[in-house]
Amino acid sequence: MLLPLLIVFYLFFPSLVLYLCYRFPLINKIGAVIICYLVGMLVGNYIDFPPEAVQLQATFTDVTVAVALPFLLFSMDLKAWRHLAGKATLCMLLAVISIVVVALVGFLLIQDQAAYGWQLGGMAVGLYTGGTPNLAAIKTALQVNEDVYITMHTYDTVISLIYILFLCSVAQRLFNLFLPRFKKTGASLEDIPNGEVETEAIDSYAGIFRKEIIPPLLGALVIAAAVVGISLFISGLFPDDYATAAAILSITTLSIICSLVPQIRRIKKTFQAGMYLILIFCLVVGSMANLKQLFTRINWPIMFFVTFCIIVSLFFHAFLCKLFKIDTDTFIITSTSAICSPPFVPVVANALKNKEIILSGIYTGIIGYAIGNYLGITFAYILRALH
Repeated sequence: MLLPLLIVFYLFFPSLVLYLCYRFPLINKIGAVIICYLVGMLVGNYIDFPPEAVQLQATFTDVTVAVALPFLLFSMDLKAWRHLAGKATLCMLLAVISIVVVALVGFLLIQDQAAYGWQLGGMAVGLYTGGTPNLAAIKTALQVNEDVYITMHTYDTVISLIYILFLCSVAQRLFNLFLPRFKKTGASLEDIPNGEVETEAIDSYAGIFRKEIIPPLLGALVIAAAVVGISLFISGLFPDDYATAAAILSITTLSIICSLVPQIRRIKKTFQAGMYLILIFCLVVGSMANLKQLFTRINWPIMFFVTFCIIVSLFFHAFLCKLFKIDTDTFIITSTSAICSPPFVPVVANALKNKEIILSGIYTGIIGYAIGNYLGITFAYILRALH
């Protein structure tokens, strides 16, 4: 009886979270991703799951990630990237360079204490250029141990909350001391012609069940299923050690190719559907965490590595922005989209009292979604060769 209830909980609780975020600004500021993850942890630690739940959870995590990736990438508009300010794109490149350098140093510092350090490096590069979807995909591609993954994800949640609070409070004043101040141009989301920008704002889910939305969205589901099916076939052509990585990279590549087809790219609410699947994923992963084990038996190599990557990459990124004369607000919003992903862009932009930078944050975040898997998986195998 518990398994059917668990399935219903996994599938529909995120919708309740989205509703609460829509109704209550305070809950919205915390974020649906974090709420789903934390509630999942509470449920997982106060309810005794039957042994069969382990397989159910594994199925949910694999399926949600595989199908979410196409949905998240279908709405990409490569041509729209030319409307970004050059400094925003450059700033994202500097963010990527920062995390790659810092993750390499972090790996060298912990490699003797953690044999899985190369996997941590790959997940960190994917996570801190894109976000949770990339972390989940790379975890699957690299066949990361479940305990290692959950531990890293949990520590990342805690440190990222501290990081976001810093960005929303004193960061702007601090970085204004040595970075140029943002110069407003009056640009906004409406400046992008011939289409709308897909965001992760809570109110962007409104109307998703309208009759004109559902049929095309179901069509997108069929295309996503085809992408996953083709990718699984392609992965079967590779040795077992590389099959999963090949599947994830194939899903990413085929999804980007699909986004070049206007009829697919213009299907409304695909991005939101993908994020809903990620919320399910966060809920499931959270329910798999053992809080007592995580915080009574702290894994110091992972705790150090996550903290090192977030904090050091932030200040190294700021240093590079200083060299290239990138302003404070562009730096902060790009760092937000890279380290914490686009859901937090509107929150930080509001704290900075600068809605003009939301566009840059969203699109640099989508760039991160697109390249995170390639970077993370490639970086991990390079580290494994060095180990």
